[in-house]
Amino acid sequence: MAKTSRKEARRAARRRQQMRGYIIWGGLGVALIGVLAVLVWNAVKPAAGEEVPIMASRDHVPEGSDPGPHNTDPPTSGPHYASTLRAGFYEESDLEGLGEFPEGYLLHSLEHGYVIFYYNCDNYQGDCETLKQDIQGVMAAFENFKVIAVPWESIAEPVVMTSWGRMLRVDRFDTGEARQFVDRNRFRAPEPNAP
Repeated sequence: MAKTSRKEARRAARRRQQMRGYIIWGGLGVALIGVLAVLVWNAVKPAAGEEVPIMASRDHVPEGSDPGPHNTDPPTSGPHYASTLRAGFYEESDLEGLGEFPEGYLLHSLEHGYVIFYYNCDNYQGDCETLKQDIQGVMAAFENFKVIAVPWESIAEPVVMTSWGRMLRVDRFDTGEARQFVDRNRFRAPEPNAP
C-alpha cells in the first residue's frame, strides 16, 4: 500500500508540474499573440483625417525666405527650412522669434512624424482657455512627444490638426477624436525616426 501511495504521489506531482508548464507556456503564447496583434495593428491601422496630396518638393529653403506656396492652409507638405520646431504648446508671443514664415519650421517637424494642432480662438464659440487646456491635455496624453500646437489666424475653424499629408478640420474640439488623430498619424512621415 505504501508503494502505491508513493507512486500516486509522484504521478500527482508530475501532473501538477505538467499543468504548471502548460499554464506557463500557454500564458507566454497568449502574450506573444497579443504583442504580434498590436504590432500588426500599428502597421495596418488606417490614418485619420482627410488625405491631402503630398507636394512633390521636400526641399530645404533658406530660413527667413517664403517656403510656399503650399497646396493647403495650414500646409501638410512641401518645401521647408532645415530646422524643426520643438514639440510643445505655443502662444502667439512664442512665435514672434520665428520670423514671418513659421510654417517653414513646422513643415520640417511634420516631415519628422509630428502632429500639429493649429488653433484660432477667434473662431471658437467657447472659452479660449478651455480650448487651449483641452489641446494641452491631448498633447500630455502623448507625453508631449512629437506634438505641437500653434496659433494660426488664417484658418476658418477653431482647430485644424495636421500630419504629413493628412488634415482634420474641426468646428468643435473633441478630445477623443484628437487623440485618435495623433495615435493614427504620428510617425507617418518620410523621416519618422528623426528627432
